[in-house]
Amino acid sequence: MTMDDKILLGFIAVLPALVVGFVAFYFLTSFMKNEERRRRFLTVRESQGKTLPTRMASYERMTLFLERIKPNNLVVRTLAGSMTKLQYEQTLISAIDQEFEHNIAQQIYVSEECWNIIRAAKNTTIQQIRQVAMSSKINSGEDLRQAIVNELMDKRAPSAAALSYLRSEVKDLF
Repeated sequence: MTMDDKILLGFIAVLPALVVGFVAFYFLTSFMKNEERRRRFLTVRESQGKTLPTRMASYERMTLFLERIKPNNLVVRTLAGSMTKLQYEQTLISAIDQEFEHNIAQQIYVSEECWNIIRAAKNTTIQQIRQVAMSSKINSGEDLRQAIVNELMDKRAPSAAALSYLRSEVKDLF
């Protein structure tokens, strides 16, 4: 047997081991990648299971906030009594601000865009109340209350758009 034959026989003997080694390496790396993905998925799923109830409670609170600051709902809850126009305007704005401050921590659980839309709804509602209060025809708190009901009843409340966005964000959770 020549030296070339011995090298060829050695190569033929080692070739199956190299193929088996390569296949084993390929399957092992594939398995490790899949295992890592599975662990990551389980971790994410577990954390979502823990945070989802908190996030849902946050969405519920923000929904309640948006419903409570609708001008028609606000004037039903806040009676004018013998207040002046300015006192009633300040009372309504204060009620909105207090509601907002009470729910300010909820921004952690909603998206930044959603929070910005909620803030915009709050600010627009305050602006609408101030705009109605600027009328020279309004002399008392009760007049302002009635004007808010009459003027803003036909308009879509700013919080309605925020509520729509909030609902779509909740749907995206599922």
